Amino acid sequence: MSYRAPVKDLLFVMKELAGIDAVAQLPGHEEAGYDTAAAVLEECAKLGEGVIAPLNREGDLHPSTFADGKVSTTPGFAQAFRQFVDGGWQGLHHPVEYGGQGLPKLIHAGCNEIVQSANLSFALCPLLTDGAIEALLTAGTDEQKQAYIPPMIDGRCTGTMNLTEPQAGSDLSMVRTRAEPQPDGSYKLFGTKIFITYGEHDMVDNIVHLVLARVAGAPEGVKGISLFICPKFMPDGTRNDVHCVSIEHKLGIKASPTAVLQYGDHGGAIGYLVGQENRGLEYMFVMMNAARFGVGVQGIALAERAYQQAVAYARDRVQSRPVDGSVPKAAPIIHHPDVRRMLMTMRAWIEGCRAMALVGAAAYDAAHAHPDAEARAQNQAFYEFMVPLIKGLSTEMSLQVASLGVQVHGGMGFIEETGAAQHLRDAKILTIYEGTTAIQANDLVGRKTARDGGQGARAVAAQIEQTERELAARDSAACKSMAKRLTAGRKAFVDAVDFIAGGAKASPNGVYAGSVPYLMLAGIVVAGWQMGRALIAAETRLAEGSDVEFMRAKIATCHFYAEHILNQAPGLRDSIVDGADAATALALESF
Repeated sequence: MSYRAPVKDLLFVMKELAGIDAVAQLPGHEEAGYDTAAAVLEECAKLGEGVIAPLNREGDLHPSTFADGKVSTTPGFAQAFRQFVDGGWQGLHHPVEYGGQGLPKLIHAGCNEIVQSANLSFALCPLLTDGAIEALLTAGTDEQKQAYIPPMIDGRCTGTMNLTEPQAGSDLSMVRTRAEPQPDGSYKLFGTKIFITYGEHDMVDNIVHLVLARVAGAPEGVKGISLFICPKFMPDGTRNDVHCVSIEHKLGIKASPTAVLQYGDHGGAIGYLVGQENRGLEYMFVMMNAARFGVGVQGIALAERAYQQAVAYARDRVQSRPVDGSVPKAAPIIHHPDVRRMLMTMRAWIEGCRAMALVGAAAYDAAHAHPDAEARAQNQAFYEFMVPLIKGLSTEMSLQVASLGVQVHGGMGFIEETGAAQHLRDAKILTIYEGTTAIQANDLVGRKTARDGGQGARAVAAQIEQTERELAARDSAACKSMAKRLTAGRKAFVDAVDFIAGGAKASPNGVYAGSVPYLMLAGIVVAGWQMGRALIAAETRLAEGSDVEFMRAKIATCHFYAEHILNQAPGLRDSIVDGADAATALALESF
C-alpha cells in the first residue's frame, strides 16, 4: 500500500499543542510560523510519498551488499539521496551560515517523521549526519566547522557515530581504540568499531567519522575518552586508513548498511581532536541526545506506516458477518469490534507519542533561542526530562503497534509478501540502538528524577494538574473521562517519583528494578496529558465548525487513549512501588 504523510495531524499538533506561533516569536525563527510549517511539510510529503517510500519494500528485498571492501546500497537509494540533499532537507534546521535553512527543530521533527515513515533504512543516513553536525557545532573549532559541516549539509559527505567496539557495547568505559599524537597536531587511530550505521556506502564519495578513542596515558574509564574527526578521504583526496571489513546481516532495517570499521591496519588512520582531550564522551552525548530524540521519532514514524497498512487491509479483507448484524453477510474486517479496537490502539498510541515528541521539540527551540535566560533553563530542563520518554516510550510503542499490524492482517501478516512483517522486524532495533529502553529508563531514574529529588518531575505533574482542571470544567463525556484518567495517572506518577526520589540511594536495586515500568508510566501520563490538551483544542475547533470530520476523529481518539491506554498508569505504579522486592527476590542460581 502507498504511504500518505499525516500532514494534517502534524500541523494540528504544531499549532494547538507545540505552539508553532510562539516558536515563530523566538529570535531567528520569525519566518517559521504556521504557514511556513504547512508549506515545508507539504513539500516534504511529496518527496516522502513519491520518491523515498517506494524504495522501502525494495530495500527489504534487496538490501545493501558488501564485496571487495565496498558497500553497494539498494538500487535507487543513491538517486533518492541526491534528491533529498539537493532539496535542502539535510540542512533544514542547521545554521544558515553553514548552508542550512535555520528552521526550528519543531518543523524538522515533523519532516523527519515523514522521511522516517517513508523509509526507515534510508532515513538513518541523514539522521546520523544530523548528529555529527550537532556534535561539531557544539565542540568543533571554527576551522573544523567550516571544513566539515557545509559538505555534510549539501551532500558531498555524510556523518557517522563510532562508539561501539566488540568488547564495549553500552559500557563505553571499555573503549580501547587508541589515538597516538603526531608532531603536526593530528593523531593516528588504531582499533575496531562495530555497528556503525552507514559506516561505508556508495551514496556519497566521502564520510566523516566521529570516533571515540583513548590517547596514550589517558585515565581509565569514561573520563579518558576523546573524540576525533576521521574522514574517509583526506582534504588532498588521499584515502585514509579506515576500512570497512564487513557489514552485518540483520533482523530488519536491511537496506541500512551496519559496518565493521577497521582503523589503522596500514599505518594509522589520521584523526583530528574535537575539543579537549578526555572530554569526548561529553561531546558525543550531544550527538547521542540528538539521535535519541530522532529514534523516538522513528518509532512514531514506523508505527504510522504500520497503522496505515493495517487500516487499508482491514477495509479490503472480507471475513465473517458482523456480530451486531449491521451487515447481513461477510463484511470487511474493519466492521468487527476487536479489529476496530486494535486499529484504535495503534492510532491512539501514535497520536499520543507524536504530540509528546513535537511538544518536546518546541521546548528545545525555546531552550536554545528564547531571549530570557530563566525561560531557556526551564525549557532545557523540560526537554531533557522528555528525551528518555520520547525515545523509550515511542520505540516500545512502535513494536506493539507493528505487532498489532501483523495481527490485523491475520495469517497474511505472517507472510512476507504483504509487507506487514517488515514493520515488525524493523521496529525491534529501535528499542535497542542509541541506548536500550533500560538505559533510557536508568537516565530517567538517575539523572532526571533522583538527582534533583524529583523536583523536575513534580513540576511536570503540576502542569498536568492544570490541564486536569481545564478538562473537568468541560461538560463532554470525553473530557470527563480524560480528566478522571489523567488525575489517576498523575497521582500514580507522583507516587512513583516519591518512591524513586526517596529510595534511589537506600535501595538502588529495588528502584532500578522498576526503571522501565517508571519510564512507561511517565511516558503514558505525559502523552496522555498532551492528548488531554488535544481533546480541549479539538472540541473548541469543532464548536467553531472547523474541519468537522478531523476534529470528531481527534476527540474519539483522545477518548480512547484515556480509557484504553492512560488507565494502565495505576497498575504500573503498583509494579514500581509495591513490586520492587518481587523483581529481585529470585536467587541468581535459580534462574
